[in-house]
Amino acid sequence: MDWIYGIHAVQTMLKSAPQRVAELHVQSGRQDDRLQKIHNLADQHGITMQLMSVKKLDAKAQGKHQGVMALCRPGETYDEKFLLGLAEKHGSNTFFLMLDGVTDPHNLGACLRSADGAGVQAVIVPKDNSVGLTPTVQKVACGAAESVPLVTVTNLTRTLDKLQNMGAWVVGAAGEAKKLIYDIDLNGPIVLVMGAEGEGMRQLTRKQCDFLAKLPMGGEVESLNVSVATGICLFEIVRQRSIK
Repeated sequence: MDWIYGIHAVQTMLKSAPQRVAELHVQSGRQDDRLQKIHNLADQHGITMQLMSVKKLDAKAQGKHQGVMALCRPGETYDEKFLLGLAEKHGSNTFFLMLDGVTDPHNLGACLRSADGAGVQAVIVPKDNSVGLTPTVQKVACGAAESVPLVTVTNLTRTLDKLQNMGAWVVGAAGEAKKLIYDIDLNGPIVLVMGAEGEGMRQLTRKQCDFLAKLPMGGEVESLNVSVATGICLFEIVRQRSIK
């Protein structure tokens, strides 16, 4: 089990997966509205709170706790069967994000947060060469790790092939692409594929994409951090869909 810290992260956990909360520690003596919401959710789900001084919370926490921390059972990850069911359910509105080999927990957490904000229905990662739902991922995601399904698959290209056979278009981000992300029609069922930090997509994944797209770079750096680039690409999809 892992600790999560912070009002937003704990509040999201209590809303979306209260059964995962094994212990809940809350700062004593605080009467503000934000912490009161934690109290209300705990009462609603029958979760006992342990009131602690801020000094004790500081000693126990390994991050900024904002007066609340929760010991949580492992988060649930999903498989390819679940993913294909989602694709069938959403049809022409399918909107998935695939991360090919993202191993930095801060990047995965940030990508999950952007995915949640953009309305992505699932984030897909490989079983190997990828970071899982660690406490750091959950903290950086600010609750998105509990609201966006994280799907782990054995073979990314095989999964993409199955999604393509169901009608999805696969768009991969690559610095050497000829087209900008803004020049591609991103309406319809879309799987956006982002590569690992530094290395980008693996060759097999790249070959499976229907389109490759890049971001316009006007400075000296050749590429952006994967979580930043992911956010830009996701919200270009959102922009195009909102116009339609």
